[in-house]
Amino acid sequence: MFFERDYQTKAHSAVLDEWKKVQSTLLVLPTGCGKTVSFANIIKDRQPKRALVLAHRTELISQAKDKIERCTGLSVEIEKADLYASTHYLHRAPVVVSSIQTQTSGPKDNRRYKRFSPDDFGVLVCDEAHHSTADTWKEAIDYYRQNPNLKVLGVTATPDRSDQEALGQIFQSVAFNYEMQDAIDDGWLVHITQQYAQIKSLDFSHIRTTAGDLNGGDLAKVMEMEENVQGICQPTIEVMHGLEPKTLSQYPVEKWKEELTKLNRVPRRTIIFVVTVAQAEMCCNVLLRSMSGVEWVCGKTADKDRVDILKRFATGQTHCVVNAMVLTEGYDNPLVELVAIARPTKSRSLYQQMIGRSTRTLPGVVDNLSTAELRREAIKNSAKPFCRVMDFVGNSGRHKLISVPDVLGGKYSEEVIEAAKKKAIEHGKPVMVSKSLSNAQIEADRKKREAAERARLAEEAKKRRIIYKVDWVDKNVDPFGNKEHMPVATQFRSRDSKQISEKVMFFLRRAGISDPSRMPFRQLMAIVAKQRIKYYEEQGRKPPP
Repeated sequence: MFFERDYQTKAHSAVLDEWKKVQSTLLVLPTGCGKTVSFANIIKDRQPKRALVLAHRTELISQAKDKIERCTGLSVEIEKADLYASTHYLHRAPVVVSSIQTQTSGPKDNRRYKRFSPDDFGVLVCDEAHHSTADTWKEAIDYYRQNPNLKVLGVTATPDRSDQEALGQIFQSVAFNYEMQDAIDDGWLVHITQQYAQIKSLDFSHIRTTAGDLNGGDLAKVMEMEENVQGICQPTIEVMHGLEPKTLSQYPVEKWKEELTKLNRVPRRTIIFVVTVAQAEMCCNVLLRSMSGVEWVCGKTADKDRVDILKRFATGQTHCVVNAMVLTEGYDNPLVELVAIARPTKSRSLYQQMIGRSTRTLPGVVDNLSTAELRREAIKNSAKPFCRVMDFVGNSGRHKLISVPDVLGGKYSEEVIEAAKKKAIEHGKPVMVSKSLSNAQIEADRKKREAAERARLAEEAKKRRIIYKVDWVDKNVDPFGNKEHMPVATQFRSRDSKQISEKVMFFLRRAGISDPSRMPFRQLMAIVAKQRIKYYEEQGRKPPP
């Protein structure tokens, strides 16, 4: 049985409130924070209205069916390929989960979605809703929206898209948005440490940009270079085995396996994201020269083989899975401790999907703990107090590549985020990103205060130069007794516009008053009287009456 967490309860209420005002709304929860549980409870709340859940991957479909049934007790049918959900009024299931590919299969005038009437459903859920601007999604959604009473919910961890296609085309509002940093602060996800590895041969400067991200073909040529594959694998192996950076450089490559075996350590469970199938296979082969328990998967891996590989990965028989972009969505494995991004990107949403594979807490660690403080302490004392993310740094040229500070830096300025990145890259060792951003903000605030103080002092100095730049003879004279050497008269005025002579200004300057226009005349005269007495006392004379 799944129980709603506090943020899920808030999200639940927010969605129902939005549906009172609009037909469609968006729910944003980070990876690992239970999007499926959230929409399962919303579906149950809307019963007896029948619900349709659309997804684009097999893993998401089976996951939705499993969690809806376990969370709500409602029966679920699947509409996918050769699986057909019942359309008969008397024995149809209250929930249907279907793939978008199945829904839009068939000739244009006889799509599979036409098996159902739009009026059959009261709720439509779009899982991983950032895909919903695609033509196939819009076609299916528009069909069901012919029912004016249909309520549409989009759920996603990453509402921002690199190609800037607006989700506002589909969803009229955002009901609830829970950021990854919020979930970390609240003790629902583990902290993220980031480590950058410098690889001199990596050069992205010539790569084109296509649809807001690095061009796939250009990127593949760079990432498939043998020296770049080698450069990615060495630091990954070192982090997996808890070694200091460049430790393996002191040994010949053929000795690495022997040295790693001597450590007698269980490597950190690791996912490596790569660009192409060729790169996946190359990385796997290089890693296997030094360690066992490494496998790779891609979109063409047979379903049964993929299931077997991920099962071995879940049980620890396999320590590392290299994948060509197949584990970005719908893959839950809280035992993953390290994610290596050998697929650089300009897309914040894609990057967040990749690092989200490692941010889950270990099973049972935060369950039934009522406060954020208790949950954070439990995570800290667990076998997985944080996760690691590795990025590989080269010449990025004009491209701004995404890394963890971009994902967690929502409340920080671009300057602060870049400063945190720069410091982490220079450090070369793992840094806690939340702390790194906070320190960068403190440093930025200090520099801002110092700059403001310098500006203030410069302005004051400028004002003093203006005040003192008067035409007068600089001699030590008695301003009340030696008329021959009196300074040339210059007009000054008090705040109440009364004229002040240069003789009076002499004593005001002695008192540190450079700008009499800010003070009333009577107050200035009181200051002059005191300074006049002090002046004559210094001269050893009595002031004239």
